[in-house]
Amino acid sequence: SLQSTTAFTVLELLELEELGFYDAGEAWQATMDGETALDGALPVNPGGGLKARGHPLGATGVSQLVELVWQLRGDADGRQVDCETGLAVNVAGFGNNAICTILEGAA
Repeated sequence: SLQSTTAFTVLELLELEELGFYDAGEAWQATMDGETALDGALPVNPGGGLKARGHPLGATGVSQLVELVWQLRGDADGRQVDCETGLAVNVAGFGNNAICTILEGAA
């Protein structure tokens, strides 16, 4: 599962490209083609992302990690994706703070 910074829509696309999931300028088409949808090849923000949670500023990273834990435990109810690893990407400030967290499910 991938949790992207979605305080602004364009950040999801930029992050997907900068992380190497898509070449520059191609993430928008992959998104339009459904690749990042809940049932797509690379589900992004299955819980709706930060805007769906009201972008809780100081709690943004925590909300992303909670969603990852739910996904990895299989506790995400109607938005569950099949994953063994989760990635949370959080860009804050004026782009001067970037944090990536990787979680793995227990075997």
